[in-house]
Amino acid sequence: MNKTLIKRHEVTTRIYLLLFEICLLNILIESALATMAAPEDQAPNIIFILADDLGWSELECYGNSFNETPNLNRLSHDGMQFTDAYAAAPVCSPYRAALLTGKHPARIGILDFLRPDSVNALDTSYMTLPESLNEHGYATGMIGKWHLTGYAYHGAAREIRPGDHGFDWDFGGEIKSVGNGANFWPYVFRDQPIPWIDIPNNRLGKEEYLTDRLNIEAVDFVQQHRNEPFFLLLSHYAPHTILNGRPDLVEKYKAKHAPGKSTRNRCYLCEDKGLGRGDPDHHWAGDHNPHLAAMLESIDEGVGMLMEKLDELDLTKNTILIFTSDNGGETNVTSNTPLRGGKSELYEGGIRVPLIVRWPALIPAGVTCNQPTQNTDFYPTLLDAASIRKPSGEIFDGISILDTWKNPQQLISRDYIAWHYPLERPHFLGGVSASAIRSGPWKL
Repeated sequence: MNKTLIKRHEVTTRIYLLLFEICLLNILIESALATMAAPEDQAPNIIFILADDLGWSELECYGNSFNETPNLNRLSHDGMQFTDAYAAAPVCSPYRAALLTGKHPARIGILDFLRPDSVNALDTSYMTLPESLNEHGYATGMIGKWHLTGYAYHGAAREIRPGDHGFDWDFGGEIKSVGNGANFWPYVFRDQPIPWIDIPNNRLGKEEYLTDRLNIEAVDFVQQHRNEPFFLLLSHYAPHTILNGRPDLVEKYKAKHAPGKSTRNRCYLCEDKGLGRGDPDHHWAGDHNPHLAAMLESIDEGVGMLMEKLDELDLTKNTILIFTSDNGGETNVTSNTPLRGGKSELYEGGIRVPLIVRWPALIPAGVTCNQPTQNTDFYPTLLDAASIRKPSGEIFDGISILDTWKNPQQLISRDYIAWHYPLERPHFLGGVSASAIRSGPWKL
């Protein structure tokens, strides 16, 4: 082979190598750009964790020095903490209806908690958040408390269940009423003939604790749906009264600080345990309540389990993780300090709730938002986050605050937030018929 041919061959080889390197570089650049753009191009996963009757000041990150919530502290550190987040009502059923519809309870007609024999329920004519997400490819699951229907066991004419509102799967809902103190397997309330909660078997042994079981079911749901966008509503029964924490955690908090004076002269859980009359086990301690702290720590453990699973599956960056409560704390077991009032009242202690939102792809870490928001805002905000249009013909009373999630200084554009809480009779916790309105820093 002559020298000319050899040189031509070398030049050709170098050209091919150069072209190969350019192609490889383009592939790497496109891959990197695709990875960076993924949170915008891919629908975000959504995990919504709802506590029951958890007061605004019960979390460490909100200033509580008795209750221990290390995982919620981390969530706050990694996300956005709201100081002025509100429930649409001071009791649970209206909050839940507003969450799923984006509408005020007054528009829906669910204005108070639904009693076991209620003829009222969340009507299937509403296009709910899980239905909207489900129509756009989301796997939807609900775990825990529903409380948006009456129950056939008590003579209600109809039962509306999570599956009627777009949830593909649900677990641990009520069977005949909202479980009250039935926090341990087999989830039977005292000597009632059937269980209160739909959990047919246990996974954690004879003394399975309800919050622990709901937590592991939530982790399993994330594992099962890791390869598709999912929406999970983890709706805890805790820490609704009658408080009944896991014994090991209760003892921990008894040792940490002496329980406050009981607000009740009798406690049926103590009597059922053979502890005698009164409240010797401190279920109704008015402050430093060991059962409240224990129940909250169980919830916090579940938050940690979910964050660990998201990290393991590399889903953290594009998962919206929300933690909040359905209304303020019950004043029999907490003071809601420094807020006035509590559950069943439209004072701040009854409707202002903790709220933490984490979404690393969009929300800056470790920031505080002082702007007022209400839980009617979740539906339009989450649709906006998922790039889904509002369902045709639906009316939202809430608004999207996605821009404020991106920047807590971005003002929420609305004139006021309102509440309407008419009662046929006073609430057993002391609340009476009332309405309220907040505009800017002023509330009437």
